[in-house]
Amino acid sequence: MRQPTQPVPGGSPSIWSRLSTLTDYFAWPLRTSHYLELVNPLWTTHKMQARVVKVWDETRDARTLTLRPGLNWRGHRAGQHVRVGIPANGKHYTRTYTISSAPQRYDDCFTITVKAIDKATISHHIVRNIKVGDYLPIGLPQGDFYLPDAQHIHPLFITAGSGITPAFSMVNSLIAQERLPDTCHLHYAPHEFDVVLGKQLREMAAQYDRYHLHLLYTREENHPGNARFSAAQLDALCPDWKERDVYACGPPSLLEAVEQCFEQAGCSRNLHIERFRAPFTEIPADAVGGKVRFAQSGVDAEGDSDTPLLKVAEEAGMNPPHGCRMGICHTCNTTLVSGCVRDLRTGEVLNEAGSIVQTCICAAAGDCELDL
Repeated sequence: MRQPTQPVPGGSPSIWSRLSTLTDYFAWPLRTSHYLELVNPLWTTHKMQARVVKVWDETRDARTLTLRPGLNWRGHRAGQHVRVGIPANGKHYTRTYTISSAPQRYDDCFTITVKAIDKATISHHIVRNIKVGDYLPIGLPQGDFYLPDAQHIHPLFITAGSGITPAFSMVNSLIAQERLPDTCHLHYAPHEFDVVLGKQLREMAAQYDRYHLHLLYTREENHPGNARFSAAQLDALCPDWKERDVYACGPPSLLEAVEQCFEQAGCSRNLHIERFRAPFTEIPADAVGGKVRFAQSGVDAEGDSDTPLLKVAEEAGMNPPHGCRMGICHTCNTTLVSGCVRDLRTGEVLNEAGSIVQTCICAAAGDCELDL
């Protein structure tokens, strides 16, 4: 049984909710929650926050943060992700990360595991600068990349890099529920020391006979595990892969190879994929960008034909609303005032004033003006 680890003012959350409804009358124009935030930010109910209670360096460029959420947090399903607010360089940014811990933790905390990406300022800031005691705004768990309630017969995980996080959560959740089936896991990393959550993965493989882990190092030429994904490799390491339920997460190159493999084998129906970036279509060779006008901010910037408008805005010094950065959460939605933009996933051109534009997956297709 999970034990409560943080005090709830006035009793249980339901009792406190009823009490705060009454006290809000006396706190107007604010709410009781605003005053409680001064005592403990985790008691607030008008926004969601989490306190960093532990940081752990997984590799030279990856870190796990243990977060204790506030009162209005709800549990997640293994494999889901969460939006996290990151204060950096005097601005506030939002990024989405998979929850790497299982829902069955005893301490009511959860973890995110972040890998510093080349030329990605925020991931580097998290890995290098976030410390115990910091408070971070968070959202509620989201996403449909999770295990169904029905028992799996033979799951297969195919992951690479930080794509390990949803699989790690899923396997640990199955272990916690004492229903781990025969499980095969192929994980790719450049070198042995680059395996995110590597220590825990090896311990799980050593402790549980049903968990068959294959660590494959793509840049160690002399290592026996050196290989890149292929159907032949699947045949060798997981002979019954065509009959398994498959969950894949990693960089686009891996996911494209996995999709092609399963399509050629005629078993795409068994494949479930989680992407960290939206797949973009090929942009026409004669496509052009243009001047981007952000109407509310009074900012003008140049946007080319394949740079998302969100990135154009950020490089112009703005910090518009955003979340997943891949067209899922719609946090970045804005209105097209005039001009043309292109959906980078489909190639469709939007040119009707009043159209909804997702800035994270749309680029300029000529001069345009947005209601930002």
